[in-house]
Amino acid sequence: MLEQAAVSVATRATRHSPTLQLSWARSTSEIREAQRLRYKVFVEELGARINNPELGLDSDQYDQHCEHLLVRDADRGEVIGAYRLLPGPTAIKIGGFYAEQEFDLSRLRHQRAQTLELGRSCVHRDYRTGATIARLWAGIANYAMRGGYQYVIGCASLSMADGGHAAASIYRKIARQHLAPVEYRTYPRCELPLAALEREVEVAPPALVKGYIRVGAYVCGAPAWDPDFNTADLFMLLPMARMDMRYARHFMVK
Repeated sequence: MLEQAAVSVATRATRHSPTLQLSWARSTSEIREAQRLRYKVFVEELGARINNPELGLDSDQYDQHCEHLLVRDADRGEVIGAYRLLPGPTAIKIGGFYAEQEFDLSRLRHQRAQTLELGRSCVHRDYRTGATIARLWAGIANYAMRGGYQYVIGCASLSMADGGHAAASIYRKIARQHLAPVEYRTYPRCELPLAALEREVEVAPPALVKGYIRVGAYVCGAPAWDPDFNTADLFMLLPMARMDMRYARHFMVK
């Protein structure tokens, strides 16, 4: 739903090069840190509508079933980036992946047990740099390879601030070179009206979308429109066999 919306705002550089630490949430309090960052980015910055905003947390029923990956500014002790990961076997037990609320994944059903879903990515506006994105992908790649997952999926969200023209342009640009083979195609339940968004806009994809593409991911079809977050969501699929080996060697922890 909100994949990559966290980086749809222009990147801002920090005043110094922070020491970034990668870790996994191992307590309720650490999960709350991720949820507070998600609230700051999704609600305060991007205007998303959520239930119980007075709590200052972005949370849903999937959080309790997921692993939460954190990037922390070690100098300040603050969580500045987060991702949540939902393993396929867990998704099967709870009734499906989060993305199935937005997309028909029928063609991927046979591979669910070998699939890892990424979700709720967010990065603090002062840390949207290549270094932060690399740390997040390092954690994801290690988790996927160590767990033996064959596929990584996730929704990459694009801003609809201009009514959707930029989002449609980004999708068309990506799809020209990175559209999935037909056996991996997915179908949005509420499709972005691409035919009505014909104006081409020169705009670069957000950093996390670029991250998907650089490691070898496909876009699996037309974007879905999420009215609550007012984003256009791309369904991305990375077969681990396609991962660029430069990234695999860089990410693998010994």
